[in-house]
Amino acid sequence: MPRPGRLTRDAIAVAVAVAAVAGLLGLRAAVSDAPLERLREVEPDVYEGTWLFPRGGPYVLGFERGAALFVDGERLRTAPHARDPLFQHAWKVYEAGPHAVRFEAKPGGRLLWHPPGRRGPAEYVPPSSLSPDPPERASFGSGAGASRADGAFAVAIALVWLALALWLLRDRLARIDRRAALAFAGVFAAALVIRLIDLGGAGQTWDEDVNWSAGRNYVTNLLSLEFSQDAWRFNFQHPPLMKYVAGVGAQFADGYGPARALAAAMMALACALLVPIGRRLFSLRVGALAGAIAALTPHLIAHGKVVGHEAPSVLWWTLAVWLCLRAHDGAGDARALARRFAVIGIVLGVAVFSRFSNGLLAPLVGALLVIQAPREHIARTIALGLAVIPVTALAVGFAIWPRMWVTPVEHFREAWAILSQLHGAEPYLGAVVGTERHPAPWHYFFVYFVATAPVGILAGAAVSVARWREWRSAASLGAWMLVPMLVLVSPVKQDGVRYILPALAALAVAAAAGFDWAARRFAHPRAFAAIGAAVVLYLIVVCARIHPYYLDYYGEQVGGPARVYANRTFEIAWWGEGIDRAVDYVNEHADPGAAVDKRRMQPGHLTWLRADLWAPRVERGPWPGQSADWILVNDHSDPGEGWQLAYEVDAQGASIARVYRRR
Repeated sequence: MPRPGRLTRDAIAVAVAVAAVAGLLGLRAAVSDAPLERLREVEPDVYEGTWLFPRGGPYVLGFERGAALFVDGERLRTAPHARDPLFQHAWKVYEAGPHAVRFEAKPGGRLLWHPPGRRGPAEYVPPSSLSPDPPERASFGSGAGASRADGAFAVAIALVWLALALWLLRDRLARIDRRAALAFAGVFAAALVIRLIDLGGAGQTWDEDVNWSAGRNYVTNLLSLEFSQDAWRFNFQHPPLMKYVAGVGAQFADGYGPARALAAAMMALACALLVPIGRRLFSLRVGALAGAIAALTPHLIAHGKVVGHEAPSVLWWTLAVWLCLRAHDGAGDARALARRFAVIGIVLGVAVFSRFSNGLLAPLVGALLVIQAPREHIARTIALGLAVIPVTALAVGFAIWPRMWVTPVEHFREAWAILSQLHGAEPYLGAVVGTERHPAPWHYFFVYFVATAPVGILAGAAVSVARWREWRSAASLGAWMLVPMLVLVSPVKQDGVRYILPALAALAVAAAAGFDWAARRFAHPRAFAAIGAAVVLYLIVVCARIHPYYLDYYGEQVGGPARVYANRTFEIAWWGEGIDRAVDYVNEHADPGAAVDKRRMQPGHLTWLRADLWAPRVERGPWPGQSADWILVNDHSDPGEGWQLAYEVDAQGASIARVYRRR
C-alpha cells in the first residue's frame, strides 16, 4: 500500500502538471495570432492582405461563417461542400506564390483550404500563410504553411504529462533490470533509425492527407480550447487520438515528414515492448530477438512511415499485452489489481478511440488476464475486470473526443454509416472481391497474414508452435495472434494486412521462440547468437530488396511482388506509392500546356502536376484520351500502339506506376 507521504508528493506532482499545462495554454493564447489577425481590417468585417500559395495546381479555397472571398481581385463563386455544408468553397488552379486576398466575414469567420495534393477535411489556413501587406511587399518566413509555435506548445504539454508519468512510475523504473533496459533501448533505437531512413521514399499515400489535415485542425482546437461541435466535424468517421499525434507533427511543416516521424517513433516503441513481453513469456534473449525481427518486418516498417492509424494501433495492442502479462504480479492485493486493471482500461480506451476496430483488443485483454491468473483468482479477475476495464475505457474515450460530448449515439451512428462502406473491388486469389455481391471470404486475413510475412519468420514461428510446452505462454501468444483476425466479422474485410498488423508483432515473438528452441538443440553457447545474426541478416536482405516500397512486400512463398503483380493474386500499389516519382517525371519532361490523361492513376489527388498541366488534362471520353500527350497509370492498363513507355516505377519486379508518352 502506498505510504501517505508518497501520496501527498504524487498529488502535488499532479497539481503542478495541471498548473503547468494551464500556464502553457494561457501563454499560447497571449502570444499567438488568430488567422484573421494576420490580415488588415480595411473596414468593419472586411480583411485584406496576401495569401501565400506554396505550389502550383488546383486549390480548394473557401471559408466558414463568412460572406465573400476575393483572390487576385476576383470574387470566388463559392458553394457549400457536398461533404461539409459549413465549408463554402470554390475550385481553381493557381500558380505558386503570393496572391491578393479580400475576405468579408463576421467575427468568428475563418479561411479554409485544400492546397494541391490534399483532399478530405478542409484545413484551417495557418496565420503563417497570410500577410497584411499587398503581394508586392508581403514577406513570409521559412515557416509559411506551418504553425511551429503551436507545435512547440503541443510538444511542451506532452512533455509535462510524460514527466508526470515518469515521476509516478519512479519506483518501478528504479527496479528495471539493466540488461532488459539496454535491450529495450537498443531495439527502439534500431527500429526508429530503420524507419527514419528515406522516411518519405514511397511518396504520399492514401489517407495521409486526411489524417494530417484533420489532425492539424484538432490540435489547433485543443490549444485554442475550442470545443464547439462544428469544430470537431472533420473526418468524424474515425476517432481522434491518432489524429492528435499526426496533428502535432502537422504543425511543424507543410508536409508529412514530422508526422511520419512520430508514427515511426510509435512503431519503434511497439517493437521495443516485445523485449519485456518476450522475456515474460520465454526469456530475455527471445524478447530481444523478437524486437529485432519486428524492427525489420517489412509491413511493420511500411506502416511506421505512414501518417495513419496503424502505427499507434500496433503500439496500443503491444502495450496492453505487456500490461496484461504483469497484471497478476503479487496477485493477493485486490486494490493493486484494480489499479492495474484501470491502467489497462486507459490503454484500451486510447486504442479504441484511435481506431474503432481496436475494440477487438477487449477480448484479447480478457483472454490474457484469465490465462495469466492463478487458478484461485480467476473468478475475481473476471468480476473485477468487467467492473473496471470497460468503464475506464469508455470514460477515457469520451473524455478525449469532444464530438462525443453531445448526442454520442447519433454521432456513433454517423461514423458507422461511413466506416461500413466498402472501399471497392480488389483482386484476391484469382477472383475479384470487395463488393456487396462478392465480399472477401472468411479466410481473407489468414491468407494475407501468411502471404505478407517473410518465409523465414514463418518457419521460425512454425517451429515454435510445434514445440510449445508452457501452456500459459502458448495460449497467450496464440490469442494475440488470432484475435486480430476477428476483424473478418466486420464489414472491413479489405486492405490486405492493414487491419491485422498487431498479429505481426505476435508472429515476431513466436518466431524468436522457435529460433531459441533450435539454438538450444545445438547445445553450443554461441548457437543462439549465430542463429539470431543469420535471422537479422536475412531480414536486412529482405528489406533492402523491397526498399522503399515496403507496402508492396509479399513473401517468397507467394512468389514475391513480381508474381503477385503478374498474376493479380493480391492487391498491390493501391496505396499510391510511387506516384510521386511518375508525376515528377512528367513535370520535368512535359511541354508547357501538355495534355495529361491520369484517369487510370489512383488515388488521383496524389498527382501533383504542374499548374499549367491541369487546365488541359483529360477528364472524359474513351481511354486513352485522343488529345492526351502523356498518360499516368498505376494499374494493369496498357494504352496499346501509339504510346511509348517513358518511365516506370518498380517494386521488386512489380510495376507500381508508369508514364506513357505519345509516339
